[in-house]
Amino acid sequence: MTANVLGIPFGLAGLAQCWSTAHNLIAVPAWPANLLWIVATVAYLVTAAAYLRNVVSTGRASTEPGDLTYGPFTALIFVVPMMLGAVLAGSAPLIGRVVFLTFLTLVALYGGWLSGQWIVQEMPLARWHPGYFLPTVAGPLIAAANSATLGYDGLALLMFGYGVTCWIVLGSIILVRLFTQPMLPAALTPTVAIELAPPTVAGIAWFQINGNRPGVVAYLLAGYAILMALVQVRLIPVYRKAPFGPGLWAFTFSYAAGITVSIRWLVAGDVAGRQPLIWILLAFITVGIGALASGTVIGLVRRTFLPLPAGTRPADQAIAA
Repeated sequence: MTANVLGIPFGLAGLAQCWSTAHNLIAVPAWPANLLWIVATVAYLVTAAAYLRNVVSTGRASTEPGDLTYGPFTALIFVVPMMLGAVLAGSAPLIGRVVFLTFLTLVALYGGWLSGQWIVQEMPLARWHPGYFLPTVAGPLIAAANSATLGYDGLALLMFGYGVTCWIVLGSIILVRLFTQPMLPAALTPTVAIELAPPTVAGIAWFQINGNRPGVVAYLLAGYAILMALVQVRLIPVYRKAPFGPGLWAFTFSYAAGITVSIRWLVAGDVAGRQPLIWILLAFITVGIGALASGTVIGLVRRTFLPLPAGTRPADQAIAA
């Protein structure tokens, strides 16, 4: 069980955030968001427990964070409960804020530790992929948005600076890798969808910090987000070759963030007819992630979703299927 399975609750939390944003900005019922947050919480508890048990039982606890392929995904252990804590603060302020601030601290500390690990560890350029955005770009930018929501204005700006600076540094390395090195293996090609996350999550954070008002920063972020969205269209034939498995969940949070920031733009720009457009966007992302979730459940039941242990024979795979 590799750390990218944590993308499952992360993607579900992203979908819940879409519905929460729509509820907060226009007359969308609250129950879909509430239900999705519950589903994301259950998915996190089950997935994190299974993953940690697998890591400990296979003796990978000390080496997992430094894994060149899946190490960056381990940060989601802290990012997802940070998001859940921010939501919980709406109904249980003290407990929710404690959970949020605790995991925000862990996100910041773990991001710093991983950055140091990448400095001292041999890191061939070909091994980099967009998943490396998760610990120090996605996590801090999500923290910035939620900090602003909870009224921690200074903390929001601090985490926004943390995330944007790391985005500039890591984005340069990752784009050089994607432009100059051989194509990522098929199982990792969905991580290219994470390229859409930095400008969209930064846009969400900035809207929250700036009172949902568009401005120069929002427009700059939107311009880059549009470029990355167009890149996604070009990569559709490449994505179709990716095997079905945990890697496909790399699409979910990034695309959900794109929908969320689009909803914010429709409201901030006072676009005529925005309400039906928002419903269409919500339906699109919900059906897409719902289909992936259904396929995941079927794959788990059939034991075809998770990769087989190294050295497993094809005959064993047929039996497992």
